[in-house]
Amino acid sequence: MSSPIQETINNFLKELRAVKRVSNNTYKSYKTDLHYFLEFCAANKLDSFTLLTEKRIKLYMMQLSEEGISARSISRKLSVLRGFFNFCLTNSIIDKSPVQNIRNPKSKKNLPEIINIDTFEKIYTLIDETVDNGNKTVYKMVFELLYGCSLRVSEVCNLNINDVDLKSKTIKVFGKGSKHRIIPIGDKSINIISEYINSERAAIKDALILTNTGKRIYPRYLYRIVNNILGKVSTIDKKSPHVLRHSSATHMLDNGADLLAVKEILGHKNLSTTQIYTHTSIEKLKNSYKKAHPKS
Repeated sequence: MSSPIQETINNFLKELRAVKRVSNNTYKSYKTDLHYFLEFCAANKLDSFTLLTEKRIKLYMMQLSEEGISARSISRKLSVLRGFFNFCLTNSIIDKSPVQNIRNPKSKKNLPEIINIDTFEKIYTLIDETVDNGNKTVYKMVFELLYGCSLRVSEVCNLNINDVDLKSKTIKVFGKGSKHRIIPIGDKSINIISEYINSERAAIKDALILTNTGKRIYPRYLYRIVNNILGKVSTIDKKSPHVLRHSSATHMLDNGADLLAVKEILGHKNLSTTQIYTHTSIEKLKNSYKKAHPKS
């Protein structure tokens, strides 16, 4: 027999999907984190809301830390609990949220790894030299959208042909939080995207990028493309698609782009998320200073 806590969690998840209409990834994340919390409750015989005190939540966080879960992941799980307990407050299930006075654990902000512009220019030369003709435009499309348009992996995979407007040089992106945004496309990107859209391969279905088998491109397929190419042109530790998005944002700021404009292009909800790229630029300045300045 399920506890009142589990039943309320089930109702909360139903609201997320049916009313708030969160993305599938967000829903899965909430469900996983809440299931983790339910396991903690079951192990500690917490079967009613009166037992879910601030002290109990802090013990839960301590357990997560002892299990080696990162501060960032603990903060995410705590954020999920905040949403859940707010739902409980709204529905008069509890009188006070046990997490309202609990702060997120401090986490070290790691600066994102990036590739330099020279490295990116080598990518297309490598594609021309090593990739078979049938896949060259696909590979170039992936890099243009991840770097040239600063898109997330999921955004690239969800793109359809009619999302691209070559005349106005813009692309419509369905991003995080189920929000759309319009992103400008540069002339170099336009040439590659035009070549691909006008090819026979792209004309088969609505999806903008297709695999060899004619299916919509998917994250693992895209990751293999990027990891394969970056592994041959760069020595950075992390060779994931997100490196290209990081690099794009950093290069824009290095070249004088407005921070708010970069925020809109990236589709960030908060400016603080975008500001991490200014730290990357500052670190670059520090390194230049240390190497060149006589007083360093």
